[in-house]
Amino acid sequence: MRLFIILAMVLPQLLSAAELKKRVAVFDFEDKTEHRIRWWTGQPVGEGMADMLVTALVKTGKFQVLERDEIKGVIEEQKLGQSGLVTQESAAQVGKLLGVEIAIFGAVTEFGHSQGNMGGRVKKKGFGLGIKTTEASVGIDIRFINTTTGEILLADNVRKAKSKKGLAVDTPDFRFDNRHKFDESLVGKATREAIETVVEMVEKSAPQVPWQAKVVRGQPIFINAGALSGVNAGDVFIVYRAGEALIDPDTGLNLGSVESKIGTIRVTNNNIGNGKASQCEAVSGTGFERNDIVRLK
Repeated sequence: MRLFIILAMVLPQLLSAAELKKRVAVFDFEDKTEHRIRWWTGQPVGEGMADMLVTALVKTGKFQVLERDEIKGVIEEQKLGQSGLVTQESAAQVGKLLGVEIAIFGAVTEFGHSQGNMGGRVKKKGFGLGIKTTEASVGIDIRFINTTTGEILLADNVRKAKSKKGLAVDTPDFRFDNRHKFDESLVGKATREAIETVVEMVEKSAPQVPWQAKVVRGQPIFINAGALSGVNAGDVFIVYRAGEALIDPDTGLNLGSVESKIGTIRVTNNNIGNGKASQCEAVSGTGFERNDIVRLK
């Protein structure tokens, strides 16, 4: 009976810990292609692919993905986007300000198609038709950053290609005016395969980063994680306060800091701000302050 009581007390917390979602920020990808092609929405390729990645990550149900407007707002406020390029340092800085664990950025290196003649040629109604192979290729250089340490979790290149053979007009028109046309195109299919691969990379990399949140207000106590992050009413967390950051003099990386335990809190309402935050009560300790670190018990 005693063992049953202990399990009944511990098991809800274990289940809650397994369900906690890492928070992710996806920055617009740099466009390193010829810049001639735009999304059906008018967006440049890098912005369009970042939007696709956001949607795909949300659909997994495994992450809390920040709205892109929030990211742009912080970039403008901190004047980090003047060069138009996202760097490892700026991604980590913005991600930390937004309270996310993982920042994703990168560059589109390929986005287009090529055609090759296969031989054979016929004339029909003034057009030259021949047997051709059409190939579309999409390439992305991708980076995942641990915003707490500023370190790169993953750096890789994803390349996908799709091809088909058949009759083709001499002067193909490579444009898509709507989403359906894009989805049915070779380049659209290659793009979706590339995004699916990036999502798989995020799923494999996320466990390397410990879940954590921050205190937004100390009295009453609010933290910046709620139902959207998988936090439940009744969950118990430990609150720490970070000391001075230890910066590596050679690399400039944040090596962490000496932390002190402030106390323990319990979630009383996990649906503040439509699930973006939670209200908590103190179980032990006092003097909780904004920016204190919240971790699993």
